[in-house]
Amino acid sequence: MNFETLQTETNGHLATITLTRPEKRNAISIHMIAELQAALDEIEKSPTRVVILTGVGKAFCAGIDLDYLQAIAKQSASENQDDSRRIAKMFRKIWSYSRPLIAAVNGHALAGGCGIATLCDFTLTVPEAQFGYTEVKIGFLPAIVSVFLTRQIGEKRARDLLLSGRLFDAEEAWQMGLVNEVVPEERLMARSRQLATSLLEASPTSLRCTKRLLADFSQKQLDHELETAVYENARIRSTADFREGLSAFLEKRQPHWPGR
Repeated sequence: MNFETLQTETNGHLATITLTRPEKRNAISIHMIAELQAALDEIEKSPTRVVILTGVGKAFCAGIDLDYLQAIAKQSASENQDDSRRIAKMFRKIWSYSRPLIAAVNGHALAGGCGIATLCDFTLTVPEAQFGYTEVKIGFLPAIVSVFLTRQIGEKRARDLLLSGRLFDAEEAWQMGLVNEVVPEERLMARSRQLATSLLEASPTSLRCTKRLLADFSQKQLDHELETAVYENARIRSTADFREGLSAFLEKRQPHWPGR
């Protein structure tokens, strides 16, 4: 398949997905969500056994892009529900993917981009990368990613990151367990391929069954929590604080929160 927001490359049993919107810092659009899902589905039907996910340019993924945010502000309640469910479906696909996923984080990974990077089975990052769940800074809600983050690092640390919306560096991400390795930029892809090679030496059936087992452990509870997160993600979009936060973000000014 030909894609507009990403590229796929296959070398033997290894596939690489590269986000290719450097002019937008690889920000998430509706089109990118659809293409990422399609690329993962296509790879799943092939003999590929390991996948590397990376980006081009200075950022891995800077979260939702401006056009997407502006569109969200004009959507109806039902459209917001559908959109929230679309985002949840993408995150769940990454979390429960049948092949090992390696994120090679070439730069900043923020908001939804942070979710994509850290939901992969392995996350390798350059030292210069910054991470953050910045949604509260614009009156949005990190609802969907919170379902996964609390499982990854525990509720106390998740509260810190989600409520403060602060940025944190690669070293802190590694200390919290969101990142497996911090790798110099010039070695990032080589180290990612080295890790992929080691995974390819394992039994493909064992890897597939192990991934399914890990996903099955919390599937029912996670799906229940995602339903709640989808509802809250859609509901926040009708608030005055979201409208003000979005306007302030687009106008590059400090928000004046209505508090409702």
